Amino acid sequence: MTDTVVSSGNREVVFGSGRPFVMIGERINPTGRKLLASEMKEGNFSRVAEDALAQVAAGAHMLDVNAGIPLADEPALLAEAIKTVQSVTTVPLSIDSSIVEALEAGLAVYHGKPLINSVTGEADVMNRILPLVAKSGAAVVAISNDETGISEDPDVRFEVAKKIVLAANDFGIPTADVVVDPLVMPIGAMSSAGRQVQSLVRRLSDELKVNTTCGASNVSFGLPNRHVVTGTFLAIAMGSGLTSAIMNPLHSEARSAVMAADVLLGNDANCASWIRQHRPPQNDLQSSGRSRTGRRSRPNSQ
Repeated sequence: MTDTVVSSGNREVVFGSGRPFVMIGERINPTGRKLLASEMKEGNFSRVAEDALAQVAAGAHMLDVNAGIPLADEPALLAEAIKTVQSVTTVPLSIDSSIVEALEAGLAVYHGKPLINSVTGEADVMNRILPLVAKSGAAVVAISNDETGISEDPDVRFEVAKKIVLAANDFGIPTADVVVDPLVMPIGAMSSAGRQVQSLVRRLSDELKVNTTCGASNVSFGLPNRHVVTGTFLAIAMGSGLTSAIMNPLHSEARSAVMAADVLLGNDANCASWIRQHRPPQNDLQSSGRSRTGRRSRPNSQ
């Protein structure tokens, strides 16, 4: 499997086997967020900036930016959202839309090589999106559904992914620039969903040589204490070769599971990221060796 490289104006992120898992922050999306949608529609992007900063502070390596609001000017809103995010952080972005005009508007203001989210396996969709990806030199998320919908058969989803990869190659897009989303089903509705993704990710990595991503929160939809389920799913999927996910880094259960899996898979060299994240503050280390009187405590000799 080859590496997938995306970048901002001055920062590069690499997806790949044996590399740290790429956490793509999902929060800049008005779907299901009425207040954010209302503010964006009114031209207020302060919450977009706040969400960008919070997700990066929590450990996101990239941010997904979506402006899909019904009856709104999505191309204009997406361009403004991207400009806002780029003004407060330097992480690379995933430009999230199914509308070509919105993607074009986003690409026009973007600095670097983005990830375009996304293309599906319908012929008309590939013929609209893939030429834009090729022209811009971006990477693209390939979602494993087509005219027939989302199949419950993982072999069918694999063949759809293969179709998209081959079509991308025909447009001059290298396989390394195609990141496949095998589609995660809610485990509460399909008990085999976790095993399916593990199997699919292995095949996508071994046979198509592509990197992979997913909408991580889908797996736990409808469940109580869902962030623990999401984090555990991600850790298991990483062991099968999953290299990134669109997720909420503000949920510590999912973020910690990803970081721990990176340690256990050998992707976090010398456990440096884990130690940096979890080492006690220096003043706590200093105070831990002293008694409440301020004197250094001594071990009990008895």
